[in-house]
Amino acid sequence: MDRLGRRDRKGAPDTFDAAGYAALLRRLREEEYDEVVYAPGFERVLEQPVAGAVPVPPAARLVVTEGNYLLLGTGAWARVRPLLDEVWFCVLDEEERLRRLIARHVEFGKSPEEAAAWVGRSDRRNAELVASTRGAADLVVPVSAVPGRSRPAESADRDAAP
Repeated sequence: MDRLGRRDRKGAPDTFDAAGYAALLRRLREEEYDEVVYAPGFERVLEQPVAGAVPVPPAARLVVTEGNYLLLGTGAWARVRPLLDEVWFCVLDEEERLRRLIARHVEFGKSPEEAAAWVGRSDRRNAELVASTRGAADLVVPVSAVPGRSRPAESADRDAAP
């Protein structure tokens, strides 16, 4: 990120390899792949992606993936949505979302002031972009504010895709 001059934009859509992600999803959708497909993971302690961290065996019948930009219709991200059978959009109370983001940044080394500034600057812009894609989701799932973890609420409303 430093080499590319994107450290201050970390988490923005163009800081991910969306084309590589789409290629991975395409490979997983192939009817007959007869070898393990390796997906990347992310190591928060290192703040780096880790190639080949998640093995997906040929016998896998269901693959669940997550990400902020699955519904983004621009750039290489536009290749992702057609490769997914369903996309659920999880909605968390704004105050709780901010609390969790700041706590995560503090846990991984930022001071509370640095964390709040980052969340108010970079994370806020990214969250606004993500929120604008909600209408393209197959299902909108309200998430309860259980400290330390997320749980789907008992009822979820269906929003019609545009």
